[in-house]
Amino acid sequence: MKRTYIIKNLDCAHCGALIEEAIGKIDGVESSVLSFPSRKIVVEGELRDDILAELNRVCDEIEPGTVIAEEGEFSGDSETNRSDIVLMATGVLLFIAGIILHSVLKLNIMGIILYILAYLLLGKDILINTAKNISKGKIFDENLLMTVATVGAFVLGEYSEAVGVVLFFKIGELFESYAVNRSRKSITALTQLKVEEAEVFVDGEYRKINADDIAVGDRVRVRAGERVAVDGVIVEGSTLIDMSAINGESVPVEATVGDTIVSGSINMNSVIVISAQAEAKDSMMAKIAEAIESATLSKPKTERFISRFASVYTPIVLAVALFTAVVPSVITGEWSKWLYTALTFLVISCPCALVLSVPLAYYAGIGRASELGILFKGGASLEALGKVKVIAFDKTGTITDGSFGVTEVTVYNGADEQKMLSFCMTCEEASSHPVAVSITEYCRNRGVCSSDAEEFCELAGRGVSAVVGGEKILCGNIKLMEENAIAVGEASQDSHGTAVYVAVSGVLMGRIIVSDKIREGASEAVKALKKSGIKTALLSGDRKENTVSVAEKLGMDIAEGALLPAEKLEKIRKLREEYGPVMFVGDGINDGPVLAGADVGGAVSSGSDLALEASDVVLFNSAPRSAFRAKEIADKTQSISRQNIVFALAVKAMVLVLGLLGISSMWFAVFADSGVAMLLILNSVRLIKPFGKGRKAV
Repeated sequence: MKRTYIIKNLDCAHCGALIEEAIGKIDGVESSVLSFPSRKIVVEGELRDDILAELNRVCDEIEPGTVIAEEGEFSGDSETNRSDIVLMATGVLLFIAGIILHSVLKLNIMGIILYILAYLLLGKDILINTAKNISKGKIFDENLLMTVATVGAFVLGEYSEAVGVVLFFKIGELFESYAVNRSRKSITALTQLKVEEAEVFVDGEYRKINADDIAVGDRVRVRAGERVAVDGVIVEGSTLIDMSAINGESVPVEATVGDTIVSGSINMNSVIVISAQAEAKDSMMAKIAEAIESATLSKPKTERFISRFASVYTPIVLAVALFTAVVPSVITGEWSKWLYTALTFLVISCPCALVLSVPLAYYAGIGRASELGILFKGGASLEALGKVKVIAFDKTGTITDGSFGVTEVTVYNGADEQKMLSFCMTCEEASSHPVAVSITEYCRNRGVCSSDAEEFCELAGRGVSAVVGGEKILCGNIKLMEENAIAVGEASQDSHGTAVYVAVSGVLMGRIIVSDKIREGASEAVKALKKSGIKTALLSGDRKENTVSVAEKLGMDIAEGALLPAEKLEKIRKLREEYGPVMFVGDGINDGPVLAGADVGGAVSSGSDLALEASDVVLFNSAPRSAFRAKEIADKTQSISRQNIVFALAVKAMVLVLGLLGISSMWFAVFADSGVAMLLILNSVRLIKPFGKGRKAV
């Protein structure tokens, strides 16, 4: 059994790690995963009916005031309200006034009174939490350390230092809360696009009903400016569709009868009617929301390592602090000095900055990706992509857009191109084959007119024959030409695509090449990947010549065609052995095993359900460009994560040494805690674009 709960009033990332560990030890709980940025925890196991009460008991012991509740009871922590800001501003004014009266005007008593008022105003939460913790037998925590340190500073006459330390600490908390809320907004924006009501055709008229009640096949009317409630196919009307919330692209797309549109997109300028292809719970937006929830609770190895490191690091630091307080004091007799040094040392050692920095970096990376139409299924997927050295693509529907088009027209034996196209159109316009349809469309767009056929015969697997004006027309593949002893010569060479030959009265008149169109931006994406040191490969089940041709046009490093799914898997294995971890991007049912077998599987959102299920990353936009963006975000996230770890450990190590030598003060201590946390948060949120500035490519 698995349950997801919301956490409120959790302000300490390290305490969150302790809560996760403690809940994992409860009888019946097999695993617990807590996401500090999203304020959620997933508990799995043989859960008792009273598990929620037990969870709250454990939480309250570790972080008093923390509450766990069912999803929906509240949405997590709210942003800092105005009263908090006013309270802090008042405390700052009292602090400044105290400095002026005490240090400048030498009105000591008045200055001390203002210092005390500022301290009580800014530090009341710290004092209250300290009292609660002591009553529960919780001695060593950040609140107690701050209380003892600042009260000690008051006793020693360091009034400005005592108030300043509390102020800096509160500013750090305020900043952390803002950054976490901002990153949470970024990552959950897609989950808030659900449409509550929609107009559905019922009993001869359109009525507004709850979107959750829409059934497959229902006709749903979407007015201009409204958001689409369910995935469907347009059956009436034409319009422009804004899909920026889904794929990150600000340019609207044209949509008309027969086109598929997904839930969450916006109808921009005309009324349309769609036939629902899925219920609301199975629509694209529901799948996105579910995947995002899973993503925020899937932890990368780096975050798990930091949590384990903190659990070992903290008791060691406590032991060193105790040694510092006792041994030098016994030797020198300077108890106040070394007690102060030990307390400073403990404040420095708080691991909150380190524990928060890694998950926030990954959280910001997942949020940034979702804004660009890239959905990672967790921090582990993001981490794995950061290690990828090769990106391999399927061809049809991934590198190419899956729609055929005429890419080459050649005439032979002095034939007229327009006349050759007219004969070909006469043969092909009656066929529904995709190749025939694309040729017919090509001819019409160029003003070519067909002729009346006196005879017409479709030859399965070979082409079409017709009689026009007494002349026999053959239109088809190389087999049809060979059967009729028509020499094609050099026309049979270099046919990268599907070749359709046109012969009139036994003489070759022309050749038309029909091939899948390469997606827009594919060439630029491949160049960008190669520039960043990533090898690119094209693995396809299509003919080897076609695959090599497309790969050459794009400048890809490796091309393999005519591959079965098992052979694609073998190629992935060989690429891994030669270059390192591999990402495979595909869209078809036959790509499922390869997506699952690659180090990172990337599925195009328009692909099969199996491909989407087997993948680690879902791409809602042009696959080549999105793959590059996803790789770039993964690399930046890993880089920022490493920077955070190195910086946090380096600063703490330096200030800890200074603390042991009795050089650093409480100011240094709080900087090593709240100050470093603020810097790491700033570093992490660089991944998130400013709100309201529009979407830009990575």
